[in-house]
Parts: sequence; structure tokens; C-alpha cells
Amino acid sequence: LCNSSEIIIIMSSGEERAADEVCANCGKSAVDDVTLKKCACNLVKYCGVGCQRNHRPQHKKECKKQMAEIRDDRLFTLPEISHLGECPICLLPLPLDMKKSTMFSCCSKLICKGCEYANLKREAEENLDHRCPFCRHPQPENDTECEKLALERVEKNDPVAMRQIGNKCVSEGDFERSFEYLTKAAALGDIDAHYNLSFFYDQGYGGIERDPKKDLYHMEEAAIGGHPDARYNLGFVENGKGRIDRAIRHFVIASKLGHDIALERVKLAFRMGLVSKEDYEAALCGHRAAVDATKSKQREEGYAFFNIGD
Repeated sequence: LCNSSEIIIIMSSGEERAADEVCANCGKSAVDDVTLKKCACNLVKYCGVGCQRNHRPQHKKECKKQMAEIRDDRLFTLPEISHLGECPICLLPLPLDMKKSTMFSCCSKLICKGCEYANLKREAEENLDHRCPFCRHPQPENDTECEKLALERVEKNDPVAMRQIGNKCVSEGDFERSFEYLTKAAALGDIDAHYNLSFFYDQGYGGIERDPKKDLYHMEEAAIGGHPDARYNLGFVENGKGRIDRAIRHFVIASKLGHDIALERVKLAFRMGLVSKEDYEAALCGHRAAVDATKSKQREEGYAFFNIGD
């Protein structure tokens, strides 16, 4: 048995569930022959595109507000690792310094210099021909062969290879072709492609129409994907707009991904009294942890072999 107040509560929760299972426009219930689909904001459901379109004037304001909140939640969530990910051989996070890794066009894998050095050492000891440390493909002898391998990867819808070709087109002054490759790579989820596209829309390279909204979208997508430079740039933009709190949040996240300049920004903000001691310490510790996670004895040996300094 339950008292009257409990009955009211049960009825109220039931009514909420029922409301959640009807079309926000026509009130049609979700039954066997009617499938309701959620609006992107997850606040309401519709039985079809027509009802969604008819209800848009009433729902637009609330929907935009909710979508902005969802976007901010994604934007200010700390990624587990930078956009570079892990070395596929040693499985340690890749360092942000690109000199400390090598991209192999045969498999589009970014390999740390430690694993590349270990592979070279093994080949020398066993008198073997030089091959990719990951896929064991014979190494190309020149840039032409590298590009051929990358184009073969492009045909297999490899976004990393698409971005590589896109970047090469930029160096050759072919911005139109570069934009095409980078757009395809970004659509397939390549974070660096999003980052590079933001500059196309910001600067209008190659006759591409400047578009601040698309510039911001691609920069944010890169930041969400763990790109520290994109995160730092967003902080710089927010700072210029006077939105200091948002700028600092970006700088703190970038610091925790191992971004040195972002950490300096946090330090400066701390001295100015704009960052709490707790947040500053969290940024400092996060930065140290991110950098230390990329270190290993094998990598230090590799850096020494390839004459790579800090």
C-alpha cells in the first residue's frame, strides 16, 4: 500500500514518461507502427520530418540553447590523450614535438623515434633490408615513391593519407586541390585536417571564401579531438573577446595535454590573480604527467641517434 502523496508522485512520473513518448507537434504516441525520433537537442521527439518542421518556430529558441550547452560540454571536456594518439608499436603517447616521430606513407602510421631506432638497430644486427617498423613494407627510395604510396592509401579512404596529400598540395601552391583533400579527410574524422581547414576559412586561401563560422567550427572540432594548438588558439581568441574565463579553461586543458606555451599563459594568469592556486597546480601537474607519459629509455636512445634535442 502507498499513501496519497506517493500515488501523486507515481502518476506524475508516469505522465512525464508518456509525454516523452509523444510527438511534440501532433501528440501522436509511439506505438508499433509509429517510430518517434529525437531532435538533436534530445529534449523532444517527432513522428516525422513534417512535424519537426512545423514545430520548429516554437522549439527553435530552446533547441539552440540546449545545443549550445551540449557543444560546450564537448568543447570543455579534457581529452584522454592528444590528437596524435599512441605509437602503434610501443603504445606510449606520442610526443607533441613532431621531430620526435616519423610518418610512414606505406601504412599512414606515425611511429615514435624510439621504435624507429629499435627497428633500425634490429635490422643492422640481423643484416636485413630496411622496412617500415609497423607494416614491414620496403621503404620508398624517394619522394615520388612516397607520394605513390600515399595515393594508394587515399584510394582506400585513408584520412591520414588524404591529409598528407592535402598538405603537400599547399606546399606546391595548389590550394584548391589541398582544400578538397583536407575536406574529405576532416569528414572522415582526421583532427589535423580540421585544424588545417580552419586556416583556409580564416585566411581565404586559394580563393576559398572566408567564413568565420566554419573557421570556428573546424578549430573547435580539432580542439575536441585533442589538438593542443587548436585549443591554445581558441583560448587566444576568447581572450581577445574579453571572455577570460573561457580563455583560461582552454589554456588549462591545453596545458594538461602537454602544451608548453599554454602553460606559460596559465602561469601568467595565476600571477595576475585570474587563476586559482588549485587550477594552476592542476595545470602544472597535468602538463608534467602528459610530458612524462611520452618518455622512455628507448625514445631517449632514439633521439640521441637521430640527433634530436629538446
